[in-house]
Amino acid sequence: MSRPRTLTDWQALAARLTPQLQGNAFINDDFVPAVSGETFECLNPATGERLAKVASCDGADAEIAVRHARAVFKRGGWSRMAPVERKGVLLRLADLMERHQDELALLDTLDMGKPITSALDDVAGAIGSMRHQAESIDKLYGEVAPTGEQVLGLVLREPLGVVASIVPWNFPLMMTAWKVAPALAAGNSVILKPSEKSPLSALRLAALAREAGLPSGVFQVLPGFGHTVGRALALSMDVECLAFTGSTTVGKQLMQYAGQSNLKRVFLECGGKSPNIVFADCADLDRVAESAAAAIFYNQGEVCIAGSRLLVENSIRDAFVAKVVAAAERMQPGDPLDPTSFMGAMVDSTQHERVMGYIRKGIDEGAVLRAGGEDVAGPGLFIRPVVFDGVTPEMVIGREEIFGPVLSVFGFETEEEALALANDSDFGLAAGLWSQDIGRIMRMTHRLESGQVFVNNWAGGDQSMPFGGVKQSGNGRDKSHHSLAEYTQLKSVWIALS
Repeated sequence: MSRPRTLTDWQALAARLTPQLQGNAFINDDFVPAVSGETFECLNPATGERLAKVASCDGADAEIAVRHARAVFKRGGWSRMAPVERKGVLLRLADLMERHQDELALLDTLDMGKPITSALDDVAGAIGSMRHQAESIDKLYGEVAPTGEQVLGLVLREPLGVVASIVPWNFPLMMTAWKVAPALAAGNSVILKPSEKSPLSALRLAALAREAGLPSGVFQVLPGFGHTVGRALALSMDVECLAFTGSTTVGKQLMQYAGQSNLKRVFLECGGKSPNIVFADCADLDRVAESAAAAIFYNQGEVCIAGSRLLVENSIRDAFVAKVVAAAERMQPGDPLDPTSFMGAMVDSTQHERVMGYIRKGIDEGAVLRAGGEDVAGPGLFIRPVVFDGVTPEMVIGREEIFGPVLSVFGFETEEEALALANDSDFGLAAGLWSQDIGRIMRMTHRLESGQVFVNNWAGGDQSMPFGGVKQSGNGRDKSHHSLAEYTQLKSVWIALS
């Protein structure tokens, strides 16, 4: 069947898909209701319509899932399987994801409001992650220590055991793949806790994983809330690793839970307030302005690495901000099922009101509103792109992560001032730098306090590049072969030969 191309095509596919949506948890190869029988509703934020009732798992469900995950790990059907065989299963899963990519993209669009074109890109990224990690696992070698000939020293890399992956709602399937693919490739059993705001694609992925041939209990999905099933997984004495993407506040809580339980490994990708620095010598201001606008308005600004702080050299500031405002006018929200929409709906009413509250706060603090400032009338949860100029470091909108389409513009005179402004943040997830001066680029790249630096682009990279931050943006890395290290542990073997 050919891919839907128009709004009408996607609406027709949604009408066929919605009545069949799976809402039960996936435990030990079966879709089952929560032990308590509790459910919650998934709503389409673009229309307010109910999509599905979803199982609301809690500690009882977590205990069952962990028991199955540990049992299958101990049996070794997956954990001790030859890496090349695990690779084959995961490549089959990637093929199935590709076969169902329109359906998977549509689930994320309906569930959290992202434009269908963005959702299709996300699914492609998820498939790429699954294939990359699958292809990597049988190409990682152990080590032989440099010893004398009377001994043999081996360094082995082994799976951890049971991994709990807790993923966010803004890139549901892609973030899932970034966590699940390397953990499974390394031989772990994985329990996925998707966000209660976007569980539908995770549940569909579970069915595809079963079809691909993953053994029972190796991959399970527990929809529900962080304070119930998420907390239970984090406190479990039989979970060896927590892999989390989400807010810094929750990340800190998970670290406390790890300390209160079994000192499980925790790696976090948390919040961001990323600086995007534009020098007067950058080439093609029109292109840079378009990129700067997309860096914050893509996915409605619900992006951890959004370029939410725009730092512009004062000599070009007025002209450049005018170009950004013009670009923002071309990035207005629309029906997420319309392939021409750049922005979609905010994920839910809570996030919508949170962002509107920050906009009101920015006005009260005295920032200059250059674009937007209002939501869109109608049943959906839409907010127009917002540009604040004249922002200063002490303003709340310039310091806190808003997670919405709100851009804060700062001015600077010198390279040192730009660097100080960029690093004046609790976060360090990403930074952008636009200049033609290679000396400046290298100086600032080394001094920017950030896990990622994008030079003359924003959010560039592929599966070969690690993704993660420093400071209160977290630790650990997703993507690339470096992520496999998060889900494995070293074992030293010293063999006496005489």
